[in-house]
Amino acid sequence: MTLTDMLVPSYTQMLRALDNWLAKAAEHGSGDAVMAARLAPDMFPLATQIRFACVQVQEGLYRLRGEAFPPSVAALLDEGRLGGERPGTITDARARIAESLALVERIGSDMPAIEADAPIAHALPQGLVFDLSAQQFVRDWALPQFYFHVMTAYAILRAHGVALGKVDYVAHMFAYLRPGTAPGA
Repeated sequence: MTLTDMLVPSYTQMLRALDNWLAKAAEHGSGDAVMAARLAPDMFPLATQIRFACVQVQEGLYRLRGEAFPPSVAALLDEGRLGGERPGTITDARARIAESLALVERIGSDMPAIEADAPIAHALPQGLVFDLSAQQFVRDWALPQFYFHVMTAYAILRAHGVALGKVDYVAHMFAYLRPGTAPGA
């Protein structure tokens, strides 16, 4: 298994799930107001969680490719940082997810071979720099950061009455369901 084999399916599955959750939110009736919702006053709103999840996708793929981040990363970060003041719409958020899925399909399938012990210097805007191997970057940063924002988005939507359950979170697992084992089958 390669590092790309870990990232690409995880990004794809959970971005699709996030898009489905937003579709349910649109049907729920709370409208675009949910985009400004937060779990706690000191946390970013749903709009930001979605954009930051999309940032994590781009960051993970481009960093492993050894390429500079494209302008879309800065644009998403700016949108996310302003999410409390300008949360946008569910349609806007779904468009960002679609863009991220298209990126995963486009460059995720064309990833170079990455050695697990290849060095990665992961710099944060605050000036912190983490020296990691590629494997550590994927395991300890790329996936956890992505899932943090996706799970926070899920929790915000649940807290605001969107009918989501575990089946929505792991919908991708039904591709592996053994026939005849579902309740009532």
